[in-house]
Amino acid sequence: MNAGMDFQDLLVRYFGQSEIETLPAAALEAGMERMRVDFGLERHAGRRFGLWTLMYMLGDAPDLDVAFKDEADREAARNFMDMVDRMG
Repeated sequence: MNAGMDFQDLLVRYFGQSEIETLPAAALEAGMERMRVDFGLERHAGRRFGLWTLMYMLGDAPDLDVAFKDEADREAARNFMDMVDRMG
């Protein structure tokens, strides 16, 4: 992965298309599994956060205390969650 992460690029990378609403359940689960593996292996904080945000939006993000060792990262994740909740 490059240093920047684009939402559409992540969808294509993990699900083969940018419209995940039309994915069969098996393809969605396979993409989520690949994302969980990459998240576990990723050491770059920014890329790790980018993966976590997509996982959160798809309802499959690990708990903050598991996902982030650094309190600042956990706080950024909480802020993201609040922002998403406000957007509906």
